[in-house]
This record gives sequence, structure tokens and C-alpha cells, in this order.
Amino acid sequence: MGVVDGLPMADRADDRDGLRLDLLHVPLGPVLPDWPSGLVLRLALQGDVVQEATVERVTAPPPPQPPFWSEPFLRAATGERIPRGDAARRLCAAHLDSLGRFFAVAGWGDMAARARYARDRALAGATAAELSALVRPLTRRAERSRTLRWLTAGLGVLPAGHARHHGVTGPALVADGDAHDRMLAWLDAVGRSAAAVDALEVLDDAARAVGPRGQVVGAVPASQALLNVLPGLLQGAEFACARIIVASLDPDLDELNHVSAAGMVHG
Repeated sequence: MGVVDGLPMADRADDRDGLRLDLLHVPLGPVLPDWPSGLVLRLALQGDVVQEATVERVTAPPPPQPPFWSEPFLRAATGERIPRGDAARRLCAAHLDSLGRFFAVAGWGDMAARARYARDRALAGATAAELSALVRPLTRRAERSRTLRWLTAGLGVLPAGHARHHGVTGPALVADGDAHDRMLAWLDAVGRSAAAVDALEVLDDAARAVGPRGQVVGAVPASQALLNVLPGLLQGAEFACARIIVASLDPDLDELNHVSAAGMVHG
């Protein structure tokens, strides 16, 4: 890639049809509205189509606390007795936070605001009845929206077998599909966790190690696995769709900083 007066110039390369077209290198991140904090994507574009994508992340100082969204599950994984309601509340709020970003990137500001209000009420201690009353209409509108389906269906298709091969766990594995399917998986988890925020019994073995992005223990952090599959999902996507694909995975880079600081796994 050439540089003129300090500005990067477009190269030329073969596109998928064998034509020689300008190849433009565009960085995204690490700081953008509704963007995973610290994530940098370097895209090679021909026209508005992503030909190649690489993932980088900004290395942050070791965090003083465990990553916020997966903190109850990390504590439970060490054997601490965590009430099921506390874990459900954090899971519900985390997915509502992800949905807020997803709706915002898709251009649905009203739904983003509703998701974020419900997230804030979850974190403020709303009861199961209040929280369920907030998320039910949100879920109905999102599930029934033909416009949202038209915007997000077919983007970033991630079959379960491919996801499992790369160590992806959690909602992206459960969704077994595209960006719209991943949103539906979040909505389903939000409804179930909202109904469970008052539960007092201790988190059981099956749920204690699965946080909002997936397994909180193991060889590959859940968010690192999401980053590993991201370049392949972006290849061939239109530039305008790239941010929807990123938002539909919503990796939490705090998980990676926490693991790196603990000296367990380096992403």
C-alpha cells in the first residue's frame, strides 16, 4: 500500500470475479460508538466488499477486578456459592447490553434505548415481574420486525459445527446461524433469565461456568473464540454489514485482558 503526503493510497488486486480493482485498507476501532472497546479491525475492501479482515486488540493494563459481565460465573467456577438469581440478573443485563448495541448498529434507536433501560433496571435490582414486563414487548417487536430480519438475516453465518471447531460456546453456538439468529438467541436467554432473577437457590453445576459469551473456564476464553471466527465471517460481507456482524458476536475484550493478566491464556 503506497502513502502520499502521509495518506494511505489504494492498491489493486483481483476481486472474486478475477477483475483488477482498487484495494483499500480501512481500520475500524478501537473507539467507536456501539463498538467492543479495544477491538481493532483492519479491513481490505474492494468497492464496498470486505476481501480480508484481521483482528487486533488494544492491550490494556491488568484489570483490578474480574470482567464485570462474567464475574458471577467466574466466582462460581472457583467453587463459590452464587445464588442463581444473581447469575441470571447479570446474564440478563449482559444480553440486554449486547442487544442495545445490535439494535443501535442496525439503526433502530428506539429499541436500543428500550434494551438499555431494561439493562439498567436489571442491574438496579428490578424484580422478575418488573423485568419480564419490560423485556416481553421488546422481544415481541424484535422477533416480528420484518425490517430487522431483512437487515440482518444471512449476515455472518456461523454453523454450530464450525463454531464448535473453533471453541465457540454460549449464544453464538446455540444460535447455529446468522446475525439474526444470534439476536434471537439473546432474546430467548433474556426472557428466561429475567424470569429467574428472584431465585435464591445456589447456581447448579451445569450453569456455573457459562457466562454471557460462553464458557468462562477452558483453553480458549469465550470472547477469544468469537474473535477467532470473526475474520471468516466478515470476508465477502458488504462494508455496511460488517458492524452488524461484529455487534451480533459482541466479544468482551475485558475477558481477554483478565485471562492475560492471570497468565492463563494469551489471545
